[in-house]
Order: sequence, then structure tokens, then C-alpha cells
Amino acid sequence: LAASELGKRRKEEEVRDRMTINSSKDVYNCFYPLMCDLPTEECWVLLLNQASKVIDKVRIGVGGLSATVVDVRCVLREALLKRASAIALCHNHPSGTVSPSAEDRALTRRAASAAELIDIQLLDHVIITPDFEKFYSFADHGEL
Repeated sequence: LAASELGKRRKEEEVRDRMTINSSKDVYNCFYPLMCDLPTEECWVLLLNQASKVIDKVRIGVGGLSATVVDVRCVLREALLKRASAIALCHNHPSGTVSPSAEDRALTRRAASAAELIDIQLLDHVIITPDFEKFYSFADHGEL
């Protein structure tokens, strides 16, 4: 009886429309409201299904004013647990500097290589600044 009631209630709920990620701008739009005013760097991973719809977004690193430590194993763990087919990384530069650092580039290469081994695609790595619509996309710049 309880299972029947739960099924009935579920049927009456509104269907949540998951956001579809088609571009770096979509990744930016997903994270800018969350990260634009942060005083320290944070790195998040966006988990996507086969149809590029958002499964979840998970914070994987919190740092200081100019850096955050990101363990690629933690990124891939989240992707595997949520059965993601693709991922996108996103972190902020509170300083407003849009250019990626050498560490940002190294992280992107490591994450792409590791994800490829387990058949998960790294679609993009986006750097967000406090300035509206000022961001850097590794995919848009041919670095993925």
C-alpha cells in the first residue's frame, strides 16, 4: 500500500528539466551565480549523462586566494559514483585574472588523460572571474 502511494505521489510531481550542456557558455552559466563572489578559489566538477544533461555538480577543491588543490582521483570518483558519461571542470579566479596558470593547464591535461582511460570525456575546463561574462574555456582555445 505504501509503495502504491509513493508511486502515485511521484506521478503527480512536476518533472524536473535538467539543464543541457552544449557549450562553454552553458558551463559558465551553470557556475557563475555560484562562484562569482567567492573570496577564495574553488574547483567544481559538472557531471553529465550521455545526452549532456546535468546529473550533478560537486565541489572538489577549496583553496586560498590564488590556488586550490584538486586531486584528479576525487574528480573521477564522483563521475563513477554518479555514472557520468562526461564531465566539465570549473574553477574561479577571485583576482579577476582570466588567463590559466601552468598548474591549471597541467590539471586539465591530467584530468583529460585519466578520464579517457575510463571512457569518460572531459568536455571543458572553465575559469570564471568575478567580472560578468569574462571567462576562459580550455575547449574554446583548443586545449582539449
